[in-house]
Amino acid sequence: MNRVRRALISVHDKTGVVDFAKGLAALGVEILSTGGTANLLRGSGVAVVDVAQVTGFPEMLDGRVKTLHPKVHGGILARRERPEHVAALEAHGIGPIDLVAVTLYPFEQTVARAGVTLEEAIENIDIGGPSMIRGAAKNHDSVIVITDTGQYMPVLDELRRSQGTVAAETRYRLAFEAFRRTAQYDAAIATYLREPGAAGDDRTSPAGVRFPARLTIEASLVQGLRYGENPHQAAAFYRPAGGAGASRQQPNCMARSSATTTCSTGPRPWPSCSSSRIRRRS
Repeated sequence: MNRVRRALISVHDKTGVVDFAKGLAALGVEILSTGGTANLLRGSGVAVVDVAQVTGFPEMLDGRVKTLHPKVHGGILARRERPEHVAALEAHGIGPIDLVAVTLYPFEQTVARAGVTLEEAIENIDIGGPSMIRGAAKNHDSVIVITDTGQYMPVLDELRRSQGTVAAETRYRLAFEAFRRTAQYDAAIATYLREPGAAGDDRTSPAGVRFPARLTIEASLVQGLRYGENPHQAAAFYRPAGGAGASRQQPNCMARSSATTTCSTGPRPWPSCSSSRIRRRS
């Protein structure tokens, strides 16, 4: 596994990022950063290279364009084991990026606020962040991707123990978590934009509700159950996560072993879908 020599850190949630960056710097890692993250790190005594210095372009369009540049994405996506990729980086003066740490704009929290406008919601849709996350996750054999503040210390501890690298299993797990996060994020955006009134559209179905053609549910395992619909079947209890539109009407869903889902909508006294019982035939 390649040693981490260069990291890009660009986070909205600044929790723990200074200690993480200081830990990387102590391992000899060069740190690239953007905007408020760079200012915070620099003000905390961490040496930082601005991404604008790397790309040769300033941040522009009210911050909409910061990292969307070949000198960033080329450094993330290049496969280190392919000589032609390495040669392309050298030919274009692109340095490899070995670690990407990104936390996304708070779209879910923004649309959960009462009275949020469509314009506010749109401006909190992250573009560059998911692009870097997905690129790093795709190339996880060469790049470590971090998408949650809770991942900082475990990754840093492993880097310290392993002379600046992490195990293949760690890279794979982080990549999985990264794709799960971007899928969750996109689902939250689609859910919000689907809601009646989100785009100034007050139309509803004749029944007074709007049912989506496709429904995706993100749920967390609560506990295993003794048996399913019948004693010989396995079962587990899941609780759907909150998210975009949590204060709006939510579908009440039961996933069955036949892979069909029955849903109804209506006011709920709780802020998310009712818990679902997932059954699997043994």
